[in-house]
Amino acid sequence: MKKIIIGSRESRLAVIQSEMVIQAIHDCDPEMDTELVTMKTTGDKILDRTLDKIGGKGLFVKELEAALLDGRVDITVHSSKDLPMEINPDLPLVAFSKRADPRDVLVLPEGKDSIDFSKPIGCSSLRRQYQLRSLFPQAKLAPIRGNVLTRLRKLDEGEFSALVLAGAGLSRLGLEHRISRYFSTEEILPAAGQAILAVQARAGVDTACLQTFDDADGRDCLLAERAFVRTLDGGCSSPVAAYATVCGDTLTLKGMYVTQAEELYFETVTGPREQGEQLGAALAQEMRRKYQ
Repeated sequence: MKKIIIGSRESRLAVIQSEMVIQAIHDCDPEMDTELVTMKTTGDKILDRTLDKIGGKGLFVKELEAALLDGRVDITVHSSKDLPMEINPDLPLVAFSKRADPRDVLVLPEGKDSIDFSKPIGCSSLRRQYQLRSLFPQAKLAPIRGNVLTRLRKLDEGEFSALVLAGAGLSRLGLEHRISRYFSTEEILPAAGQAILAVQARAGVDTACLQTFDDADGRDCLLAERAFVRTLDGGCSSPVAAYATVCGDTLTLKGMYVTQAEELYFETVTGPREQGEQLGAALAQEMRRKYQ
């Protein structure tokens, strides 16, 4: 029997997302046997410092990449916004999910219906922090690490007045009831790749079983967004954001650029979807030229 081994972080959300890919594999090829292997990454283990202080987003994939390279797993599943911008050519990204709701959301403690501004809003992402300051100028913002369930526990125990999280993750966990408010993409521009899953494989692995999972719109939007961020050298320590949509053959990409003086600028570019990566890179170069 044919078999494919899937690698995943061990958090509940990561496992659910991997199970979505496994279901798609079985739908495409009912003969395929699958096995899920979970592991704790360095990024999951070090929770007392923000990502930019310990090495960036690559810490969420290092162990998974090692498992791919030595053959312990054949493919790995990621929240694509957690992927570093530079990808090992021996471990290509081979499939992308249809995008779920890309919006960030506000989560309040159980039983509360408003923000208590005497406590900080839990938010580690600089992208979110910069945009939240204009929405809630009176708020204190404080970093929070850990998986979604850990963050919710810290919120409900009283450490924070609210959290800002990706709505897609809460939805996949069946926790939509915790969402107090959806922020429009005009209020908070999402992270590149937010709400899109990416499958990474070892070069040479047959991934035909992913053909029905792979979504052309998700792929084109993600690649344009990543090109924008990569051109700005954006990572977890850089407050950049990019969000693309497609309509027919046309792709529209909005990017956020933050100057050294902490001024936020937003610009939009539109063009043929097959040129998405070039559009993303060109928008980044133009914004850096105008605003740096």
